[in-house]
Amino acid sequence: MMKKLLLFLLILGTTVYSQYTTNTSLPSSLQEMSYNEYLGFVKKYHPLVKNANLEISKAQANLMMARGGFDPKLELDYNKKQFQGTDYYSIMNSSFKIPTWYGIDIKAGFEENDGYYLNPQNKTPTNGLTSLGISVPLGQGLLINQRMADLQKAKIQVKLSEAEQKLMAIAVLYDASVAYFNWKKNYEEYLLYENYSINAQKRYTGIESLIKQGDKSAIDSVEAGIVVKNRLLALEDSKLKLTKAKLELSNFLWLENNLPLELADAIIPEKKLVQTIQETLNISDSVNSEFSVLNHPKIEALQSKIDLLTVEKRMKANMLLPKIDVGYSYLAQPNPTIPNNSDNYKVGVDFYFPLFLRKERGSLKLAQYKIQESEFTRDLEKVQLTNKISAQRTEIQSLTKQQKLINNLVDDYGKMLKSEERLFSLGESSLFLINTRENNLVSAQLSQIALENRFYTSNSELYKILANPN
Repeated sequence: MMKKLLLFLLILGTTVYSQYTTNTSLPSSLQEMSYNEYLGFVKKYHPLVKNANLEISKAQANLMMARGGFDPKLELDYNKKQFQGTDYYSIMNSSFKIPTWYGIDIKAGFEENDGYYLNPQNKTPTNGLTSLGISVPLGQGLLINQRMADLQKAKIQVKLSEAEQKLMAIAVLYDASVAYFNWKKNYEEYLLYENYSINAQKRYTGIESLIKQGDKSAIDSVEAGIVVKNRLLALEDSKLKLTKAKLELSNFLWLENNLPLELADAIIPEKKLVQTIQETLNISDSVNSEFSVLNHPKIEALQSKIDLLTVEKRMKANMLLPKIDVGYSYLAQPNPTIPNNSDNYKVGVDFYFPLFLRKERGSLKLAQYKIQESEFTRDLEKVQLTNKISAQRTEIQSLTKQQKLINNLVDDYGKMLKSEERLFSLGESSLFLINTRENNLVSAQLSQIALENRFYTSNSELYKILANPN
């Protein structure tokens, strides 16, 4: 009866792990943190993700600054000099200027000047002089000018920042995902070693009892003790790895007001991650169907950089034109009793044109070469992204097949161990063979855990390549 009880304890120890892993309910003290919940924390609170979001805000602020180049301007210039009882001069010039898109400026002004030593060209009627005019660049600055270029580049910069924000956020989410998968891997390995340590200790206790009864030789206790020590050693090492993995995971857990969050011991990883990971990452369609890279953030970023260089090239090409600025202003007195003459006006012409244009032509060629360089990079990136996505899809499909094989292999090793235990109960096997079978099962289960980790990481890498953090 005692022998049967001891054998039952030996067999019981080998089934602890399988019973634990198949149990879908958790102890009341344990709480599962799903992968989806974890990514939600990272997306919302991680400082680097917040920094990535700030890039868009900065670009929008720059866009507001660029639009300021078209703001109407009100100007006032007043100078007065009086010395030894003499009014030398009193000069007041005020203007209201409206910049328009094509380099054309509309300007309204009022002048009121007097004084004993006033320059005759500044003389105005007693009640002042009003003006309404326009300034038009006929060469440089008509089709494109600095304020137009600044506004166009600011709009493009917003698109560039949106693309770069996605790339920055996806990099953080990928690193966070790897930390989560590593935590899950080490947690499962710890459970594995913990349960097999209990199993080894029960066998050791049973063997000692059988030795005392004279049914086993003393050498069997040494062998069983070696297994216990090896299991405890592996368990301690696994515990260390789990602790480090939890600390690494905590680097990505934050709350509001930039408060770091430490992972509690009662929190465990998601158990059904294999079934939910693709849905969580929103990559199910990408795994099973073709994906176009035209809207990829990296391609959009490169295209935005090309657009910025194109605006710069247009500015360089505009510098080859002569600078001809023509201005006209209609002059009138603000007094309604004095008739105004349509012949009262002020005109001006400014002309500037370098003879050889070597500086301008060199700048234009350099801008063209930069665009070509960026286009080569963009086209290369399209091909590389397409191939990376295809390779990653193939890897995921292969790992799915490998998981089925390793699951069957684990089942087979489990059957071999149970068969060996039955032979042992009949006296036709040995503790050495049972330990050998169990070691094979442990190795297979470790490979199973490692393969699952590769599957998680591979899906996360596809998520990173697609660069869609939303």
